[in-house]
Amino acid sequence: MRLKKLSLVFLITIAVLGGIAVIAIVDIWRYADQPLADVGRPIVVNIRPGQTLKATAITLQQAGIIASPFRFILIARLKKYDTNLKAGEYLLSKAMSPNEILSTMVKGAVKLYKLTIPEGYNIHQIADLVADAGLGIQGDFIKAATDTNFVHKKGLNADTFEGYLFPDTYHFPKDAGIDSIVSTMVSRFKSVFTPEWKARATELGLSVHQVVTLASIIEKETGAAFERPLISSVFHNRLRKRMRLESDPTVIYGIKNFDGNLTRKHLATPTPYNTYKIRGLPPGPIANPGRESLKAALYPEDTAFLYFVSKKDSTHHFSTNLQEHNRAVRKYQLGQK
Repeated sequence: MRLKKLSLVFLITIAVLGGIAVIAIVDIWRYADQPLADVGRPIVVNIRPGQTLKATAITLQQAGIIASPFRFILIARLKKYDTNLKAGEYLLSKAMSPNEILSTMVKGAVKLYKLTIPEGYNIHQIADLVADAGLGIQGDFIKAATDTNFVHKKGLNADTFEGYLFPDTYHFPKDAGIDSIVSTMVSRFKSVFTPEWKARATELGLSVHQVVTLASIIEKETGAAFERPLISSVFHNRLRKRMRLESDPTVIYGIKNFDGNLTRKHLATPTPYNTYKIRGLPPGPIANPGRESLKAALYPEDTAFLYFVSKKDSTHHFSTNLQEHNRAVRKYQLGQK
């Protein structure tokens, strides 16, 4: 009789414990799909490299993203996510369930920073944008972008990455690293400069580097997009005739600490980029051209134009001879009839 009572107590205990276990499991899985709140402001949470699961759970609790670190840890272990959480900055909110949070961190879906590079920006201007976006230090970017060994490792026949940092909108994680940012921009350039364009460069008797250099000058000279092929035609015609390009933007590029005021002295000072003094193209690009300027450099309009002058409305007057050009200069630049 006593043995039967003990057996009954044992069975009841087992049943109670089993019931508790079932309730606990149901509670855990319910918790896994239950956000802390219906709505929540996104919060940036930084998970450091090598951070333990426990430390991660505490970080999330302190940020107000989860309520129970213990249950969060338990879910992560049950789903075998505990060793797969990736470090980085995450944009999380209390409106996300623990399952959603874990899934985000397993995928490494970190917060991305938008970086837009306008057409015609040079290395120094891009370095400022990278720093402003919080993606790196200006000096570090300039150092990487002018590292000739790095340039050659990327398969470019150039001394710097000037001209090959393709203008576009990019999205990078906080810890992307300067080399990765530069590499991404160069890869974008390579995807745009197709084999067809390389064949066209050869047809024109130009190297890819020369095309990029010419495109960068076109980019800086163009105010109205539709004029790119016309401006390109002027430079192509001048190159064929062995005339100096006489492009102000190239002169400016060769001036250290340019103050915005281009003078006659600047035009008369020899530098590798002063196309009033040198014949042909300068040694490299003066900016980073976009797709349309690269295309214009390869496919210029068929014209006899040798000169152009700004009409001060973002467009230019094009001329075939010096006499006509001088009249245009007097009209549009000096206000003379």
